[in-house]
Amino acid sequence: MAAALIDPTRAPVAFGRRAVPQLFEELQRPEAERRLPALASLCDLMHEPERLYQTVNGGFLEQLRVLLKDEDPSVRGKTCELLQLLTGHSLGRLALLASGLLPPLSELLDDSSPYCRRNVHRVLNRLARLPAGAEALLTLVPKLMLKLRHQDEEEEVQVLLLSTLCCCSRLNALPALASDGVVLVGKKLCHRSLNIRREAAAAMMALSVPLDGKQQLCEQRVLPVLVALLQDEDVEVQANAAGVIMNTAIITTGKLQCLDLKVIPVLLELLSEMQEEEQRGRKALVLYSLRALTAVAEAPEGRRLLLEQLPLLVRRSEAEQDPDIRRAAQTAIKVVTWTP
Repeated sequence: MAAALIDPTRAPVAFGRRAVPQLFEELQRPEAERRLPALASLCDLMHEPERLYQTVNGGFLEQLRVLLKDEDPSVRGKTCELLQLLTGHSLGRLALLASGLLPPLSELLDDSSPYCRRNVHRVLNRLARLPAGAEALLTLVPKLMLKLRHQDEEEEVQVLLLSTLCCCSRLNALPALASDGVVLVGKKLCHRSLNIRREAAAAMMALSVPLDGKQQLCEQRVLPVLVALLQDEDVEVQANAAGVIMNTAIITTGKLQCLDLKVIPVLLELLSEMQEEEQRGRKALVLYSLRALTAVAEAPEGRRLLLEQLPLLVRRSEAEQDPDIRRAAQTAIKVVTWTP
């Protein structure tokens, strides 16, 4: 009866502090059938903070380098899963960044196993959420950009990829811009998946911050897609689309394209539709819309059109409780009513 309770996919685990060292000893075995159960048991242990701490501080991470190059795809995939669990904790993320495992891990972005690739993207995405991690991944941005060309990757991988690129581009957008980032991310803006559209819009907002990004957005005619996204079903997609328009309208070409696309009525409609109970969740959308209108109002034609809608901006300014939104509305009014 006791034998029936033994899980053949898991290696026996020693008691107490001996458990982690004993399992890492098993990983040195040449037989894959010994390594896989040991990896599975280690993955189970990583849910316990004290075991994770012992793994990170016991100098065991370096032993995973060989397993990342193992000929068995199941071993590679399970090793990546172990790293993914480790990076669920800030201590594990810092330890991985300090180790030399990032280069061999990044090579598995091209692995034949979808399970392995998925876990690699999970690890990289968690690393990218740290400023130090985003900086370490900047050299990988060109390779990550190439991955956007693969239309057959599962949705989770595409979402993770776009999220990682967004984090890196917020730190420094130039590597992505130099790798056709505007074109490649732009193609994801119309994706049928809401999650992919959401991450693509966030990444595009990061790419629109530098001057080069603004110019590429205008040259590649991405603004029409973003104006359409202002009416998306998801408020995050709407807000990020408004944020890209806000950034791009800073330059003259951006202002003129926005006017040609008749973006002012769309932004004003968003402001007029805001209900009090919705404002907390839509603050970013309101702010970006007001700032986009302010940027467009710096063009004579934009100012003329907005002078006709001045009462709406005044009502927004007077009735608004949020100080940030009220300030943005007041700034828009000042620009619209400015006279030389």
